[in-house]
Amino acid sequence: MIERYTLPEMGNLWTEAYKYKTWLQVEIAVCEAQAELGYIPTQAVEQIKAKADFDPKRVLEIEAEVRHDMIAFLTNVNEYVGEAGRYIHLGLTSSDVLDTALAVQLVVSLDILLRHLEELIDAIRQKAKEHRNTVMIGRSHGVHAEPITFGFKLAGWLAEVLRHQERLKNVRQTIAVGKISGAVGTYANIEPRVEAIACQKLGLQPDTASTQVVSRDRHADFVQQLALLAASIERFSVEIRNLQRTDVLEVEEFFSKGQKGSSAMPHKRNPIRSERLTGMARIVRSHAGAALENVALWHERDISHSSVERVILPDACILTHFMLYEITDLVKNLLVYPENMERNLNCYGGVVFSQRVLLALVDKGLSREEAYAIVQQNAHTAWNKPEGNFRELIANDSRVTQKLSTTEIEACFDPQNHLRHLEEVYQRLGI
Repeated sequence: MIERYTLPEMGNLWTEAYKYKTWLQVEIAVCEAQAELGYIPTQAVEQIKAKADFDPKRVLEIEAEVRHDMIAFLTNVNEYVGEAGRYIHLGLTSSDVLDTALAVQLVVSLDILLRHLEELIDAIRQKAKEHRNTVMIGRSHGVHAEPITFGFKLAGWLAEVLRHQERLKNVRQTIAVGKISGAVGTYANIEPRVEAIACQKLGLQPDTASTQVVSRDRHADFVQQLALLAASIERFSVEIRNLQRTDVLEVEEFFSKGQKGSSAMPHKRNPIRSERLTGMARIVRSHAGAALENVALWHERDISHSSVERVILPDACILTHFMLYEITDLVKNLLVYPENMERNLNCYGGVVFSQRVLLALVDKGLSREEAYAIVQQNAHTAWNKPEGNFRELIANDSRVTQKLSTTEIEACFDPQNHLRHLEEVYQRLGI
């Protein structure tokens, strides 16, 4: 991922140096397991642990000659270790180290994402509390529908990110799997006990039935969960963008001192962060497709997945991390304009209360069809006219006043009718 969208906390996990570090962790864990079972000398393991190191530049130099990254890495490590190096990688195949180390990287990455997701949850919950009673218009098809509160809108976001939290916790278990089972997964040259001990040391579980690789359905699941999280962040971002439109202007991204919106138009305050997040979600989603393509490897393995994962796994983790940071800060500092929400709610004289009038007339004995025709006629008369006033039209329609008193008509235009059950939703979410 380009530096512009890479935050150090996650970016550092996907450097070549960190990758080699995890490879070495796996090799040492296997050596320790072998020594515990009496297959290699304990003194040799102590020597390996004391001397083992690597130089990323040297690894690349060796790889340029041998054309094999694992062999290049092992060659470089042995340059540090010396005689005891003959016990490193004993009975292993490259994928034993690659896939097990990758699991370590993915677990650490997930832990970071989960921590930042918790911060997003807190930010949304706090903003939802703040605007628990901030009445606004709900929209369907982009058109005014009926009243809601901004807190209720955010409650939907909160419920969604809480589901993501559970999904990421579940996928953490799915991906926290290693394999130390040899060339085609049959343990021909190494014992399952070594795998069990080594994986335990690394905080992993042994794969149930590996081939030469850990099956890529696990990794596809991992990337798909990140793509789904990115899709939700995009949903929130698109909502902010729509609510920031000049003709709506119910919320707005925080605009810092000295910030410029346009090189040509000084008045501009653009939702650039939300737009950036929308674009990033497209990238993470595209990686999910590539991860699915990686599942169908030939026989016990091929390496068609390898080149793909070198791109999509770091990029998906780094981008999702950046997106979580951005959306959290955006929510925390979001500018909310209740006065504009009230203005939009009462557009065309409260035409959005049409259903309440309809139901009141039905309750007074009119058929639904007759009541609907009366209300729709008045609503469409008021619609899209600067002077349009649905409430006034209803109050002056004899077909309505014959059935409803002035007090009953006024009650139809009370937004609290639409909000009286929202408390139950807030309680479910601890808002």
